[in-house]
Amino acid sequence: MRLRRTTPQGFVRARPGPGFEVTLDGRPVPALPGRTVAAVLWEAGVVAWRTTRDGGRPRGVFCGIGVCFDCLVTVNDRPNQRACLVTVSAGDAIRTQEGVGDAGGSDADAEAGGE
Repeated sequence: MRLRRTTPQGFVRARPGPGFEVTLDGRPVPALPGRTVAAVLWEAGVVAWRTTRDGGRPRGVFCGIGVCFDCLVTVNDRPNQRACLVTVSAGDAIRTQEGVGDAGGSDADAEAGGE
């Protein structure tokens, strides 16, 4: 008996819809429907997209299930989105996040009392 290799998509005969683009800090990143921000970034070779507020250490996905908050990112000007839970849509603007995040400007602006 000959075994054929197949992927999970092959088992369920899943066919993803057409791909589209999102942006990460202004640069285009290819994406497929149904993928999370984390999955799209991983596939693009990006493993860290946030820095800690204390020390600026890089962070990406740690738990992958929305418990740890290490994967926070800004999506469409909404800071503190968990990349492992947010599903991408065509045209989403994803930004790396420094520290606690700020929808209106940089963290430096927020710390200085700016808007």
